[in-house]
This record gives sequence, C-alpha cells and structure tokens, in this order.
Amino acid sequence: MNIQAIFIMLFLLQHTESVLWCNNTNMKKSILYILLFSFTSLFAQVDKSYHPGLVRSVDGAQERTGMRNLQPLLDALHSGDTLKLEPGFYYGPAHITTPNVTIDGQGKATVSGRNLKSVLYIEANGVTIKNLHLIESGDSPDRIDCAIKVKKSNDFQIVNNKIEETLFGIDVFWSEAGLIKHNDITSIARKPKGLKGDAIRFWYSKFNLVQENIWHQVRDMVVWYSSDNQFVGNRGIGNRYSIHFMYSHNNKIAHNHFSASSVGIFLMYSEKTIMNNNLIEGSLGVTGMCLGMKETSSNQIIDNKFLYSARGIYIDVSPFVPWKTNTISGNEIAFCNTAVEFLKDQEGNTFSENMFHDNLTQVFIQGGGTANRNKWINNYWDDYAGYDKDGDNIGDFPYRIYEYHARLWRFNPNIKFFYGAPIMSILDYLEKLAPFSKPQFVLKDSKPIFNLEAFKKKRHFELKIDIKHIN
Repeated sequence: MNIQAIFIMLFLLQHTESVLWCNNTNMKKSILYILLFSFTSLFAQVDKSYHPGLVRSVDGAQERTGMRNLQPLLDALHSGDTLKLEPGFYYGPAHITTPNVTIDGQGKATVSGRNLKSVLYIEANGVTIKNLHLIESGDSPDRIDCAIKVKKSNDFQIVNNKIEETLFGIDVFWSEAGLIKHNDITSIARKPKGLKGDAIRFWYSKFNLVQENIWHQVRDMVVWYSSDNQFVGNRGIGNRYSIHFMYSHNNKIAHNHFSASSVGIFLMYSEKTIMNNNLIEGSLGVTGMCLGMKETSSNQIIDNKFLYSARGIYIDVSPFVPWKTNTISGNEIAFCNTAVEFLKDQEGNTFSENMFHDNLTQVFIQGGGTANRNKWINNYWDDYAGYDKDGDNIGDFPYRIYEYHARLWRFNPNIKFFYGAPIMSILDYLEKLAPFSKPQFVLKDSKPIFNLEAFKKKRHFELKIDIKHIN
C-alpha cells in the first residue's frame, strides 16, 4: 500500500461521521473517487493472455573484472552463426555488420557502452539480440545514445533483454519487419523525467511489432513518421507519454496497459489508427489524459478502458479533415474529472455504445460552444434521468447535457478548485431551478442506453487484427 493510500484512509477514518452525514452529493463522490484512485488495481481488468516483461531471467554479470571487448567476437561471425556469450562483462560500443546472426547473452552476460555512445549497433539484416543485460550508454540526446541502435536494418529481433542506465532504450531508424518483444527498459535513474530518453523510438520505420515489453521510468515511447506498426500487450508505468505518435499512420495499438503516466496515448497528425482493448489509468496531474488526439482523422478507438484520470479523452481539432470521421465506440470512461474534453466546438467524431459513469463532468468544451456537431448515439450515461417503458434498454427520451455552473471555470480555471464544495452544488441547483442566464446546450444522445449491465451482456464486439509475429 502506498503512502498516498495510507493518508487517505487515515483521513476517512477521522472524518467518517461527517462523510456519512454529509448531504452534498458531489463531496461524497469526490471522496469516493480519491479512495478508488488509490486502489485502481483492484478494479481495472487486464488481458491475462499477455505477459509483459522478461520471460527468462537476465541477471547479467556480477563482477567487472576481466572485461572483454565484444567487437572482435562480432567481427569473427559469419552469416547464420549464433554467438552464445559466456557469463561475464563485455564492453562496447560494438557494431554488428554481419547479416543473419544471433547474439545470445544467455541471461548472464552484461555489455556496457562505457558511457561513450550507443552500446550496440545493428547494421545488417536478420540480426537477433536476446537475453542480454545492456547498460551505460552515452548521455547525448543529439546522438540518441541508446542500448540498441537499429540503422537501416530489416528483419531484426530484439527479445528478452534487460536495458537499464542507458539514455534511450531502442532506436529504430529506417528499418522494417522487426520484432521487439519481452524487453524490460528503463532510462538513466539519476535524471529527472524530462531529461531521460525514450524507451523505444521509431523513425521512418514500418511493419514492426512491439509486443509484451515493459517500459518504466523513461521519458516517452515515440513513433515518428512510421506507419503500419503494431503495439500489442505492452506495459508502461510512470512515464511522461506512454506512446506518442507523430505523422504516423495506420498503426495498431491493442491490449496494452499504461498507468501513472502524464499521457497514455497521444495521436498527433496521425491517421487511420486502430486502438482497441487497451487499459489506460491514473494519468497524473491536472492536465493528465488517457487519450489525446490532435489534428488526427479516420481513427478507430474501440473497446478501451479510460479510468481515474483528469481527462479520459482530449480532442484538439480532430478530425482534422471533417469528413474523415473518428469512430469512438464501446469504450468505458469512468472515474475521471472530465470524460471527454474538446478544445473547441468540434465536429466529425462519432461516439456510440460508450459507457460514461462516475465522472465529475461528462463532456466539456474549453472554448465554449457545443459538442453536438459530433454524433452521439446509444451511449450509457449514469446521470440519465429517464425511463424505459418498452424494455428495449433504450431510454424513452433523449439524454441531454446543459452546462450551468461549469461555465464559470471556463473563464477562471481557479474556480474549479471549489468543484465539490457545497456552494457549487447549491449554485448548480439554483441555476437549474431558475436560471440566471440561458444554460449552454452541450449535446444530445437521441437513444441512450438505459441499463449498463444488460448492455454489457448483449454487446459482443471484438476487433480482429492480424499480428504475424504472435506465437
């Protein structure tokens, strides 16, 4: 149990009576959200068929005595060879220039870059690196010093390696058809998060599979100008951006679990992303978000869970091309400050069969206006005040959102500090009873789902994707 949870429990124990007798619904909900956030692992479900991280122990060498230069061993390889490193310490930087070779550390070999440049360079096709302990790259972000640098080399495999105390983890430059699987990646521990390197970095690289890795205490994981890649079953913890896409189209993101980062997944200028069955929770800070979309179109956001964050989904001029619709369907967005936040009065998104519950605010538009130029249909809203007389699990009249006191913090964000205060609930009630000014209409869902559990049982949607490298 973490320190935050202990303090919250002590607070609740000391204030149990006042909480139980409190008549302010928002205050009760706020306290409940704080408690639930501290125990998110008890509620969030993860696909158990994926096992991120190492599948074989990689301990590396314990003593640096007798360090050997790795380069002569690599230079002696012929195409088709496998180099099984004996237990011990080796040093680089080292370059692999022979195609179709395998370097196997057998879990007992450590390779140090001696804080000079990148530790290993792959400069040939068909190279496999596995079961290695890789440490101590250089410290230059300009050179992108990293544990493994893949340079214009296709059909590579980087499997079951432990990477630590390197600035960047794996840098893939202009390379295709690679597999990065079951690696454990961290950056240089002493650096603050903003000065760490990225776990994995793609640049102009296609048709790669990143599967069942874990990256933690790194800066970001980035995909730049790289299309047709797949990211499946990975785990990201405590980073800045768990994955950040820039100008990268037609990528697939499935069955990943990202938590305690500032941003889960961010799509920027990237089209035709398929994102399904991901769990993103606990995005940190008042600006934290599970999913961000900026000037991005034709994406499919299907069957994900966005939980316990300041924002579930943040939309900034997306879709960028109005007729290239973003489809947002079957997602559960819960226990967030704001479920969906728009930068402005946006159009072109379709929200269907999503589950909105236990959020402080369902939909908010920063710049004012309405979200109703998007399509909203068959979503579940836990604050729907309707009925279902014919029993078809569709509310008999539309769900509508009007903005009352929430308009105040559009003009002064500091007012949001008082969100759960009794005065705000009184003000909201008075605004609804006898509005001082005309409320702002936000959206209408013409066919809202009435019963959540019945909806979950009936809905059987599964997005099939082709993953050629999965065993």
